[in-house]
Amino acid sequence: MKFFSRLMILVCLINSVATFAQNYPQGYFRNPLNIPINLAANFGAVRSNHFHMGLDIRTNSQENLPVVAAADGYVSRIKVERYGFGNAVYVTHPNGYTTVYAHLNKYFAQLDEYVKEQQYKDEKWEQDISFSSNQFPVTKGQLIALSGNTGGSAGPHLHFEIRDTKTEECINPLLFGFNIPDGIAPIISGLYWYDRRFSTYEPGANGIVVKKTGSVYASNVIQVDSPQISFAIKAVDKANQGFNLGIYDAELLMDGKLIYSFKIDRIHYNDTRYINGCVDYTKFIRDKMSIQHLSNLQGMKLPNYSSGSDGIINLSDNEVHNIEIILKDVNGNTSRLTTKVQLSNSSEKISSNNRTVSPNESKTIKTENAEISLSKNAVYDVVNFNMYEKPDAEAVSNSIVLNNPYIPIHDFFSLKIKTNRKLTSEEKDKTVIELNYGSDKNIIKAKWNGDWAEGQFNRLGTARLLLDNGLPSVSPSWKEGTLITSGSLRLKGAAKIGDIESFRAELDEKWLRFARVKDDFVYVFDEKYPKGSGSHTLKVITTNTAGNTNTQTFTFQR
Repeated sequence: MKFFSRLMILVCLINSVATFAQNYPQGYFRNPLNIPINLAANFGAVRSNHFHMGLDIRTNSQENLPVVAAADGYVSRIKVERYGFGNAVYVTHPNGYTTVYAHLNKYFAQLDEYVKEQQYKDEKWEQDISFSSNQFPVTKGQLIALSGNTGGSAGPHLHFEIRDTKTEECINPLLFGFNIPDGIAPIISGLYWYDRRFSTYEPGANGIVVKKTGSVYASNVIQVDSPQISFAIKAVDKANQGFNLGIYDAELLMDGKLIYSFKIDRIHYNDTRYINGCVDYTKFIRDKMSIQHLSNLQGMKLPNYSSGSDGIINLSDNEVHNIEIILKDVNGNTSRLTTKVQLSNSSEKISSNNRTVSPNESKTIKTENAEISLSKNAVYDVVNFNMYEKPDAEAVSNSIVLNNPYIPIHDFFSLKIKTNRKLTSEEKDKTVIELNYGSDKNIIKAKWNGDWAEGQFNRLGTARLLLDNGLPSVSPSWKEGTLITSGSLRLKGAAKIGDIESFRAELDEKWLRFARVKDDFVYVFDEKYPKGSGSHTLKVITTNTAGNTNTQTFTFQR
């Protein structure tokens, strides 16, 4: 009987995948490259503060491979940006979908020329341009760009998305029938349980040893000290190429009954930050471990993601219960973990403090010289918020410790900090707020209300006010007055505090199209300044986060 029940569950799962895939056109879209699709990342893979929203297709560690339109349509939009997509093309198709191609080096000739003319017209490198259907029509397989490594890319590849044109939701491209051989089931490496009488952040995850016997994963009977628990799973999917991919579908059953499931079919960019309520954020940020909850946190409101109950298991009957976790990929490759769980001795509940922040409730917390205002959407689970001040000799305020950087915040909060001395109006104009969250810093220009500096952030950490009188600068890759024989000019940017927020280059008093590549600025010589054009003077104006502006002049021969 037990075997028959499991067989029926498997049949239902396979039929569910097949039925759902039929809702999307199979074979309509082709491979956007002229080489076989090898995935470096799939849709729904766990990333910092977001789900991966498409496919990362390997380009064999090369750049400038032909990128072609996945189907007939028209170029409806392009983007040029420092981070994010870098150079990107959007192609809208008559069947209600839009495909996106990102981290490109160059657009096809006519489009590339149009974008360059617009950049010179606007005297602005970053662009976000929309087009009508008759400006740049394309056919299936037509060259639209060359692959690259621009924007937030960490290596040469093509990022490819399929979106619902009307809703702009990103849809899992693997549901559209791309031919990507995959016979490998998800690999489970860890199981965790949480005491759900209180927050998943405190005391946090309890690890369980998992072993694989044959094709089934299992653990010993789990003895817990709480009558209310939830589970989380550490697992990856593997395509035949061996890269670690995200889990597409997960189900949690207790005594044969579905308790909780999630499936990653479609996500809107407005909702992708909810990933921080789907994973153990502390483990992800602190320990670099991707552990996905098999339950809902109170403040996790991602649509079209989970089903069943909230995933919280009641063990107050002290009975031994059978637990089964089923993971599968889009192709139906399936892994199972079986175990048993029982309540042993129930421990006391940890009490909350008077600074507790709960989901769906706004909260303002104050110290003598600081104030943080959190919206009702700020947290995913209860947070015992620890906020305090400590002296800081380098700053014009105390350092304000905002709990810790291992607790996620969903939206922006307002932060106010009072100075530790009276500042002049000139000093206020050069003051920034620095938020240090361990792995990085976020620095913004302070807005003032009397002696209080104000700013908005969406990460926790340690904040302080800094006075910045330093000038930003750029350093050329050539010696002054030298003959440039290479195909480009490169300037390395630097700002002691914050970033270079504004950059303008003028060659012989005319705006010059420098691209922003991470911290550098690069101009690729075009028809405006061919070889043999003589001596040139380059003026560069930079402004940093605090508003300090620097003008530098360089010369070269061409």
